Amino acid sequence: MKWRRILLNFRVIVLIFFLLISITALATRGLTFGLDISGGISITVKLEKPVDSQTMEQVKIALEQRLNTLGVKNIVVEPWGDQFVIVKVANVTEEEADQLIKTIERQGVFYAEFQGIIFATGKDILNVGSVSYDPQHSAWVVPFRLSKEAAEKFAQLALGKAGYPVDMFLDPPVNSTLVVSNRVYEAMLSKTFMLEGDMTLVERIEKAFGIKVVPYANVTPEEIAEIAKGSERIILLDVDGNLSKALKEMGFEVETRSMRSDEDVYDFIKRSLGLYGPYRVSEGLATGNPSTEVMISITAPKTDIQARQDAQVVSVVLRSGSLPVKLSIERIDYISPKLGENFKRQVLVAGIAALLVVGLIVFLHYRKIKIAIPVMFTSFSEVLIILGIAALIRWNLDLPSIAGIIAAIGTGVDQQIVITDELLGEEESRRRVKRSGVLRRMGRAFFIILASATTTIVAMSFLFKFFVGGLRGFAFTTILGVLVGIFITRPAYGEIAKVLIGERR
Repeated sequence: MKWRRILLNFRVIVLIFFLLISITALATRGLTFGLDISGGISITVKLEKPVDSQTMEQVKIALEQRLNTLGVKNIVVEPWGDQFVIVKVANVTEEEADQLIKTIERQGVFYAEFQGIIFATGKDILNVGSVSYDPQHSAWVVPFRLSKEAAEKFAQLALGKAGYPVDMFLDPPVNSTLVVSNRVYEAMLSKTFMLEGDMTLVERIEKAFGIKVVPYANVTPEEIAEIAKGSERIILLDVDGNLSKALKEMGFEVETRSMRSDEDVYDFIKRSLGLYGPYRVSEGLATGNPSTEVMISITAPKTDIQARQDAQVVSVVLRSGSLPVKLSIERIDYISPKLGENFKRQVLVAGIAALLVVGLIVFLHYRKIKIAIPVMFTSFSEVLIILGIAALIRWNLDLPSIAGIIAAIGTGVDQQIVITDELLGEEESRRRVKRSGVLRRMGRAFFIILASATTTIVAMSFLFKFFVGGLRGFAFTTILGVLVGIFITRPAYGEIAKVLIGERR
């Protein structure tokens, strides 16, 4: 009868409802872990001087664009103050981590190329205007100003060549050898990259940057090594990883890049080369008259969000070649995936041990198993609900986040003890307690709990708002734990305890 009263109580039903939702979320979506648990790299990048928020945003987007060319997933770039940027990447190998570091250390280099000839670099981009929509030509446009020298050089090159492709590159793999699959090679020779011109993309990048392209078909590692002599590195695009091992044994620096599931072969080529374009030369620019005020147009309806985003990327690329700040790496923290697995196991063991110890201490204090078990059950429920919400919103659980969960549980146990003490009453000698007295003490207990929770939430809110990195995770899970406690688990515990010990002692 007593358990029936408990299970039919509204607050206990709410607790069970959230438990079922959390278990479902954990089973279907799973947890995502931060790099200090799953393994990965955290790179602290320092700007040569403090910058305003607009420049910081340019640096952030430019770094994202450059690092995305490596094909590494889950790259997080977070500005920190006005002079630092933190780059976090989970689940990377040491080789991928090395590539990330080298890419950051290289300053963003912009090239504009036509017919295999570089006619402008970042220093020739004098000004970049705002992205806007041109209703007359039904296109998103990015206006920018070229230096006089670059404009004159382009005018000579483009004379009578309307429809030819103009390419923009950000950090292309200069002086490298690309070993590519057949489908990648065929795409590089296609009209998609040639437009109305007479040079393929393969010919243009070899002439402009010394990039050799080798189709991987009936070619031995020794033959590739012969072709790659003099190249700084070999990059394998969509090619079997066994070739990488053979080339490394010959002493070459080798990078392997694979196609993502969400991109086609053309986007893969652009990402691997750092290529933006090709853009078609308009009739007006093929007259031989130099123009310093030019623009890039992306024909699309005004409602085309993808076209607008592409135009914004072009704008950032144009600016990134002439950023007013240099970057340097201040600190590197690398955690191997194996070490991360150990952390995960240790955290699980520590959590179970903490729960058991809390239950033991509560039992020793009250000498009542009917108090210790509900306290342990409530704490476990709280952990389950917090993890379920984290799974639902894809929150990255890192070590500070787990510390926040433990802190929330600690305060939760304190509050359960407050409820329990209030229910046990001030006079141990009294054998019967009126219902009004129980409710009054419950109200007093929850007033103390709410006051404590409010101060915790306010303090953690400042931490969450003004800090970047792990401390935000600590603040978030602490606040989440406190909210779960005061709205779900604590009311349910109060009802359970009231039935078990409150009305009949």
